[in-house]
Amino acid sequence: MGDPHRVGIVGLGVISRAYLDTLANHPALSIAAVADLDASRSAEVAATIPGAEASSVERLLARPDVQTVLNLTTPAAHADISLGAIDAGKNVYVEKPLAVTFPDGRSILERAASAGVRVGCAPDTVLGTGTQTARAAIDGGLVGRPISASAVMVTAGHERWHPQPDFYYAPGGGPLLDMGPYYISALIQLLGPVHAVSGVASRLRAERVIGSGPRAGQRIPVQVDTHVTGVLEHTNGVLSTITTSFDGVATTAAPIEVHGETGTLAVPDPNNFDGEVRLFALGGTEWRVLEPQAGYAGASRGIGLIDLVRADDHRTPRASGDLALHVLDTMTTLLRSAAEGRRIELTTVVQRPAPVPLTSVADWKA
Repeated sequence: MGDPHRVGIVGLGVISRAYLDTLANHPALSIAAVADLDASRSAEVAATIPGAEASSVERLLARPDVQTVLNLTTPAAHADISLGAIDAGKNVYVEKPLAVTFPDGRSILERAASAGVRVGCAPDTVLGTGTQTARAAIDGGLVGRPISASAVMVTAGHERWHPQPDFYYAPGGGPLLDMGPYYISALIQLLGPVHAVSGVASRLRAERVIGSGPRAGQRIPVQVDTHVTGVLEHTNGVLSTITTSFDGVATTAAPIEVHGETGTLAVPDPNNFDGEVRLFALGGTEWRVLEPQAGYAGASRGIGLIDLVRADDHRTPRASGDLALHVLDTMTTLLRSAAEGRRIELTTVVQRPAPVPLTSVADWKA
């Protein structure tokens, strides 16, 4: 085994803990530096990682030994940090979405191609045994020819639990750009890329009330649509309907269902790595749970970065920037379709990522 791949992390908010739990002790990686707008937070996190430096963002991006920047900033900062890392000659793996606008996302990919560096992007949850087992079932013909799919995410809003929820309701936020990447990435894994979209959207109220933390009770403005419904036309002819909402309370709908000529597949929450995949076959009498057949077993946040580091010239990273740009194109075009009241074709195309063979924890952590 060669020297560990050296990573710098920018942004140490709530999501960073899950990444650190996966990456800090992985033998293929070494966390060289961490940076955050809050210098005390950088120092606190660096103290828990042997050899890591608490750094400013500028110093981290300039370090010649950092090979890949893990960008965990808030969505509005994704493009600036990613472009800065790319201009410094570093690979980037960015938390979802790739950027908050499609032009920014396209700029990231174009600059990376010119610089000869790689871009990866969350979500990597779809590389776990849940979505990957469902994909294997579809590819294995267990539902016959796929006809349609549904994806549903309903919650009352993140302000109930997040102490700093402002960005969820600012431009670049909302339920589609926040949670849509999980569902759309999963649908692309299962059914392939999207060709065109039609959407509608609404906004329940103009303000939200923070429910926890030191700002509890404070009102924040809502600047984005908080309920989005759309139809995705996949290039293979399958029609997927998607609903993402910060305006509901609960739902009994399966997170994702795929309907085929000879069966229906219930797919677990794509915000998780695992979960039960259930099949109801035509002529059957009950749902049958499928054993895990594919995916990174026991995976956690950061497996997509590990996959990127281990990819070579013969394999595109499975959580790639190209896929993330197509997902961003799907979401922003869906929102534009809702605003303009018309069906719109996408401008990007992408290859369906390579499937993940069933890979044990011991193997992917080695």
